[in-house]
Amino acid sequence: MPLRRRGAQARRHQDRRSATEPTGPDAFERHVAAALESLPLEIAKLLQTVAVVVDDLPTPEQAAGSDDPDGWLYGIYEGTPLIEWGADQVPFPNVITLFRIPLQEDFPDPAELAYEIARTVAHELAHHAGIDDDRLHELGYD
Repeated sequence: MPLRRRGAQARRHQDRRSATEPTGPDAFERHVAAALESLPLEIAKLLQTVAVVVDDLPTPEQAAGSDDPDGWLYGIYEGTPLIEWGADQVPFPNVITLFRIPLQEDFPDPAELAYEIARTVAHELAHHAGIDDDRLHELGYD
């Protein structure tokens, strides 16, 4: 079950361009890899129990709970947070999905895109660790 969808509250450019690729998929994935590699060791340990994947756009199911009326999301965490998982539960894969097209369209500058990808990764990893939206808002990660 998705815990948080990120995108609706983040900074948005006034106009959405067409779904062209200001940076290609390979460049986007390099930004994701750099964001993951830059995580502090204590945080990077969380990656042992969560997969990070890239998709172009959210599915209708993923977008359904978005605060944005268009379902425009940057990322989503789907899984059971570490603080809620119990030994008697059947573990399901924990997944953080980053959505390439919304991020690229809202952040066409490569430096801004890299920053927002890193911010989205941190936000969604925090949900995996059990940090809720209120606390993330206090920390400036909404």
